[in-house]
Amino acid sequence: MTHYDVVVVGAGPVGLMLGCELGLGGVPRVLVVERLTEVDETIKAGAINIPTAVALDRRGFLPALVKVQQESMDRFRAFQRSRGGDGNAPPPPKFAGHFAGIMLDAALLDAADPAFADVGPAGDVGMVAQSSLEVMLAERAGELGVELRRGVELTGFEQDDDGVTVHLASVDGSAPESVRAGRLVGCDGGRSLVRKLAGFDFPGTPPEITGYQALAGLTGAEGLAGGWTATATGVYTHGPLPGRVLTVEFDGPPVDRTAPVTAEELQGSLRRVSGVDVTVTEVGTVTRFTDNCRQVTSYRAGRVLLAGDSAHVHSPFGGQGLNLGMGDAMNLGWKLAAVACGRAPESLLDSYTSERHPIGAWVLDWTRAQIALMRPESHARKLREVFTDMTHTVDGTTHLVKKISGVWQRYDLPGSHPLVGGSAPDLEFADGTRLADHLHGGRALLLDLRDDAELRAVAEGYGDRVDVRTAVCPGRPELSGLLVRPDGFTAWAEDRPGASAPAKPEAALTDALERWFGAPAGRP
Repeated sequence: MTHYDVVVVGAGPVGLMLGCELGLGGVPRVLVVERLTEVDETIKAGAINIPTAVALDRRGFLPALVKVQQESMDRFRAFQRSRGGDGNAPPPPKFAGHFAGIMLDAALLDAADPAFADVGPAGDVGMVAQSSLEVMLAERAGELGVELRRGVELTGFEQDDDGVTVHLASVDGSAPESVRAGRLVGCDGGRSLVRKLAGFDFPGTPPEITGYQALAGLTGAEGLAGGWTATATGVYTHGPLPGRVLTVEFDGPPVDRTAPVTAEELQGSLRRVSGVDVTVTEVGTVTRFTDNCRQVTSYRAGRVLLAGDSAHVHSPFGGQGLNLGMGDAMNLGWKLAAVACGRAPESLLDSYTSERHPIGAWVLDWTRAQIALMRPESHARKLREVFTDMTHTVDGTTHLVKKISGVWQRYDLPGSHPLVGGSAPDLEFADGTRLADHLHGGRALLLDLRDDAELRAVAEGYGDRVDVRTAVCPGRPELSGLLVRPDGFTAWAEDRPGASAPAKPEAALTDALERWFGAPAGRP
């Protein structure tokens, strides 16, 4: 029986990102299986938020992201021209978005808010579609030696104290196969078979809506309003790409969520919600969705773990789903690699649930609140008017954009410095490099910003786990040192001591190194 250190089920962005992180972490035998035989071009997430863009920048993807965004802008301008515009729209606002289809005015954003500081050039990237992300991640996974097998699906598994026996089958009907894995990770979406077979608790709230998102050929579309529109029967949006439509109706979930969506079904929903006699002439890609909102109570059951939609499902409003899953992959990847390679104890995986579950719970509530504001009933519509008035203020817009952009996210980590627990600032150094440039290898980083041999000595014995760099950071002269985890979050930070205090490494650095990376080499 073939043995793998980790088997990942699902090759969407989350599964592929996890595969890349495991490869970077030195896990020698990683298998990612995917039922689909090629990248799914169905229209799904159309953008990434700041934590996702920053995470990808830290792995060297920034040039590719910039290229994809430019291609997206070209398509957006083509849509403008198709509606009689001049096709010379400026780039999208840096942190623009919407809440429940209420568009936010970037001119009202307080860009000087400290929450937006130090994200680096990745903060200018957003228009990256899910399918484009899958292509670049699959290529990187292959470069890292991760085995990706398409057209293969999970049929079952059994776990024991020593590992997991995973049963696979090719979708073409060829002979089934069983492999042995040290760990199994379900990244197989909202209907996750891994989650169901492992018996994870999955509490939440049932669906109330039926929604469609499609790229389709339309006639009569000139009668559709651009952007998001609330009507007496629901909510719809048209654009920002040619043929892109989304509808939401509040008459309950679909009878059969798995049935193929026909042109007639999509057309009926679009006509009912918009009141416009639109004809759907062809369907390019289409998805049907609901607001089923659930989250597992723990992201791990023994040797089986979950990430992405396998661990939490919700409506797509606010564009949080893809980004939430990418955060899961970044958090889990380095920890699972350390455990699989024997560099860390099993207990390190406990921090995966404790850090990611609160952020997932917030996303679920964020989407529930948007559903409440979109309902086509008198009380909800009046509440929507009140809420819209709030978005016309600097404080209201800035608050919502901080949430949408993800800059608020942090973990409850030990330490009193304000940087601890947050995504590390993208510091610029005197040699022209940025912090992100030093994280491409997926290892932890200890930054010595005061050229202190004592500080560097604290990290002796961690050479196989932590990179140590001495640098000068003119823009942050108060900082003395920074310990950045492989996922880019700050585990320890120290300011330069005052004139009356001697310069010495903090004991907190030793504690942080041992907490996240175990004992130094040569010490049990």
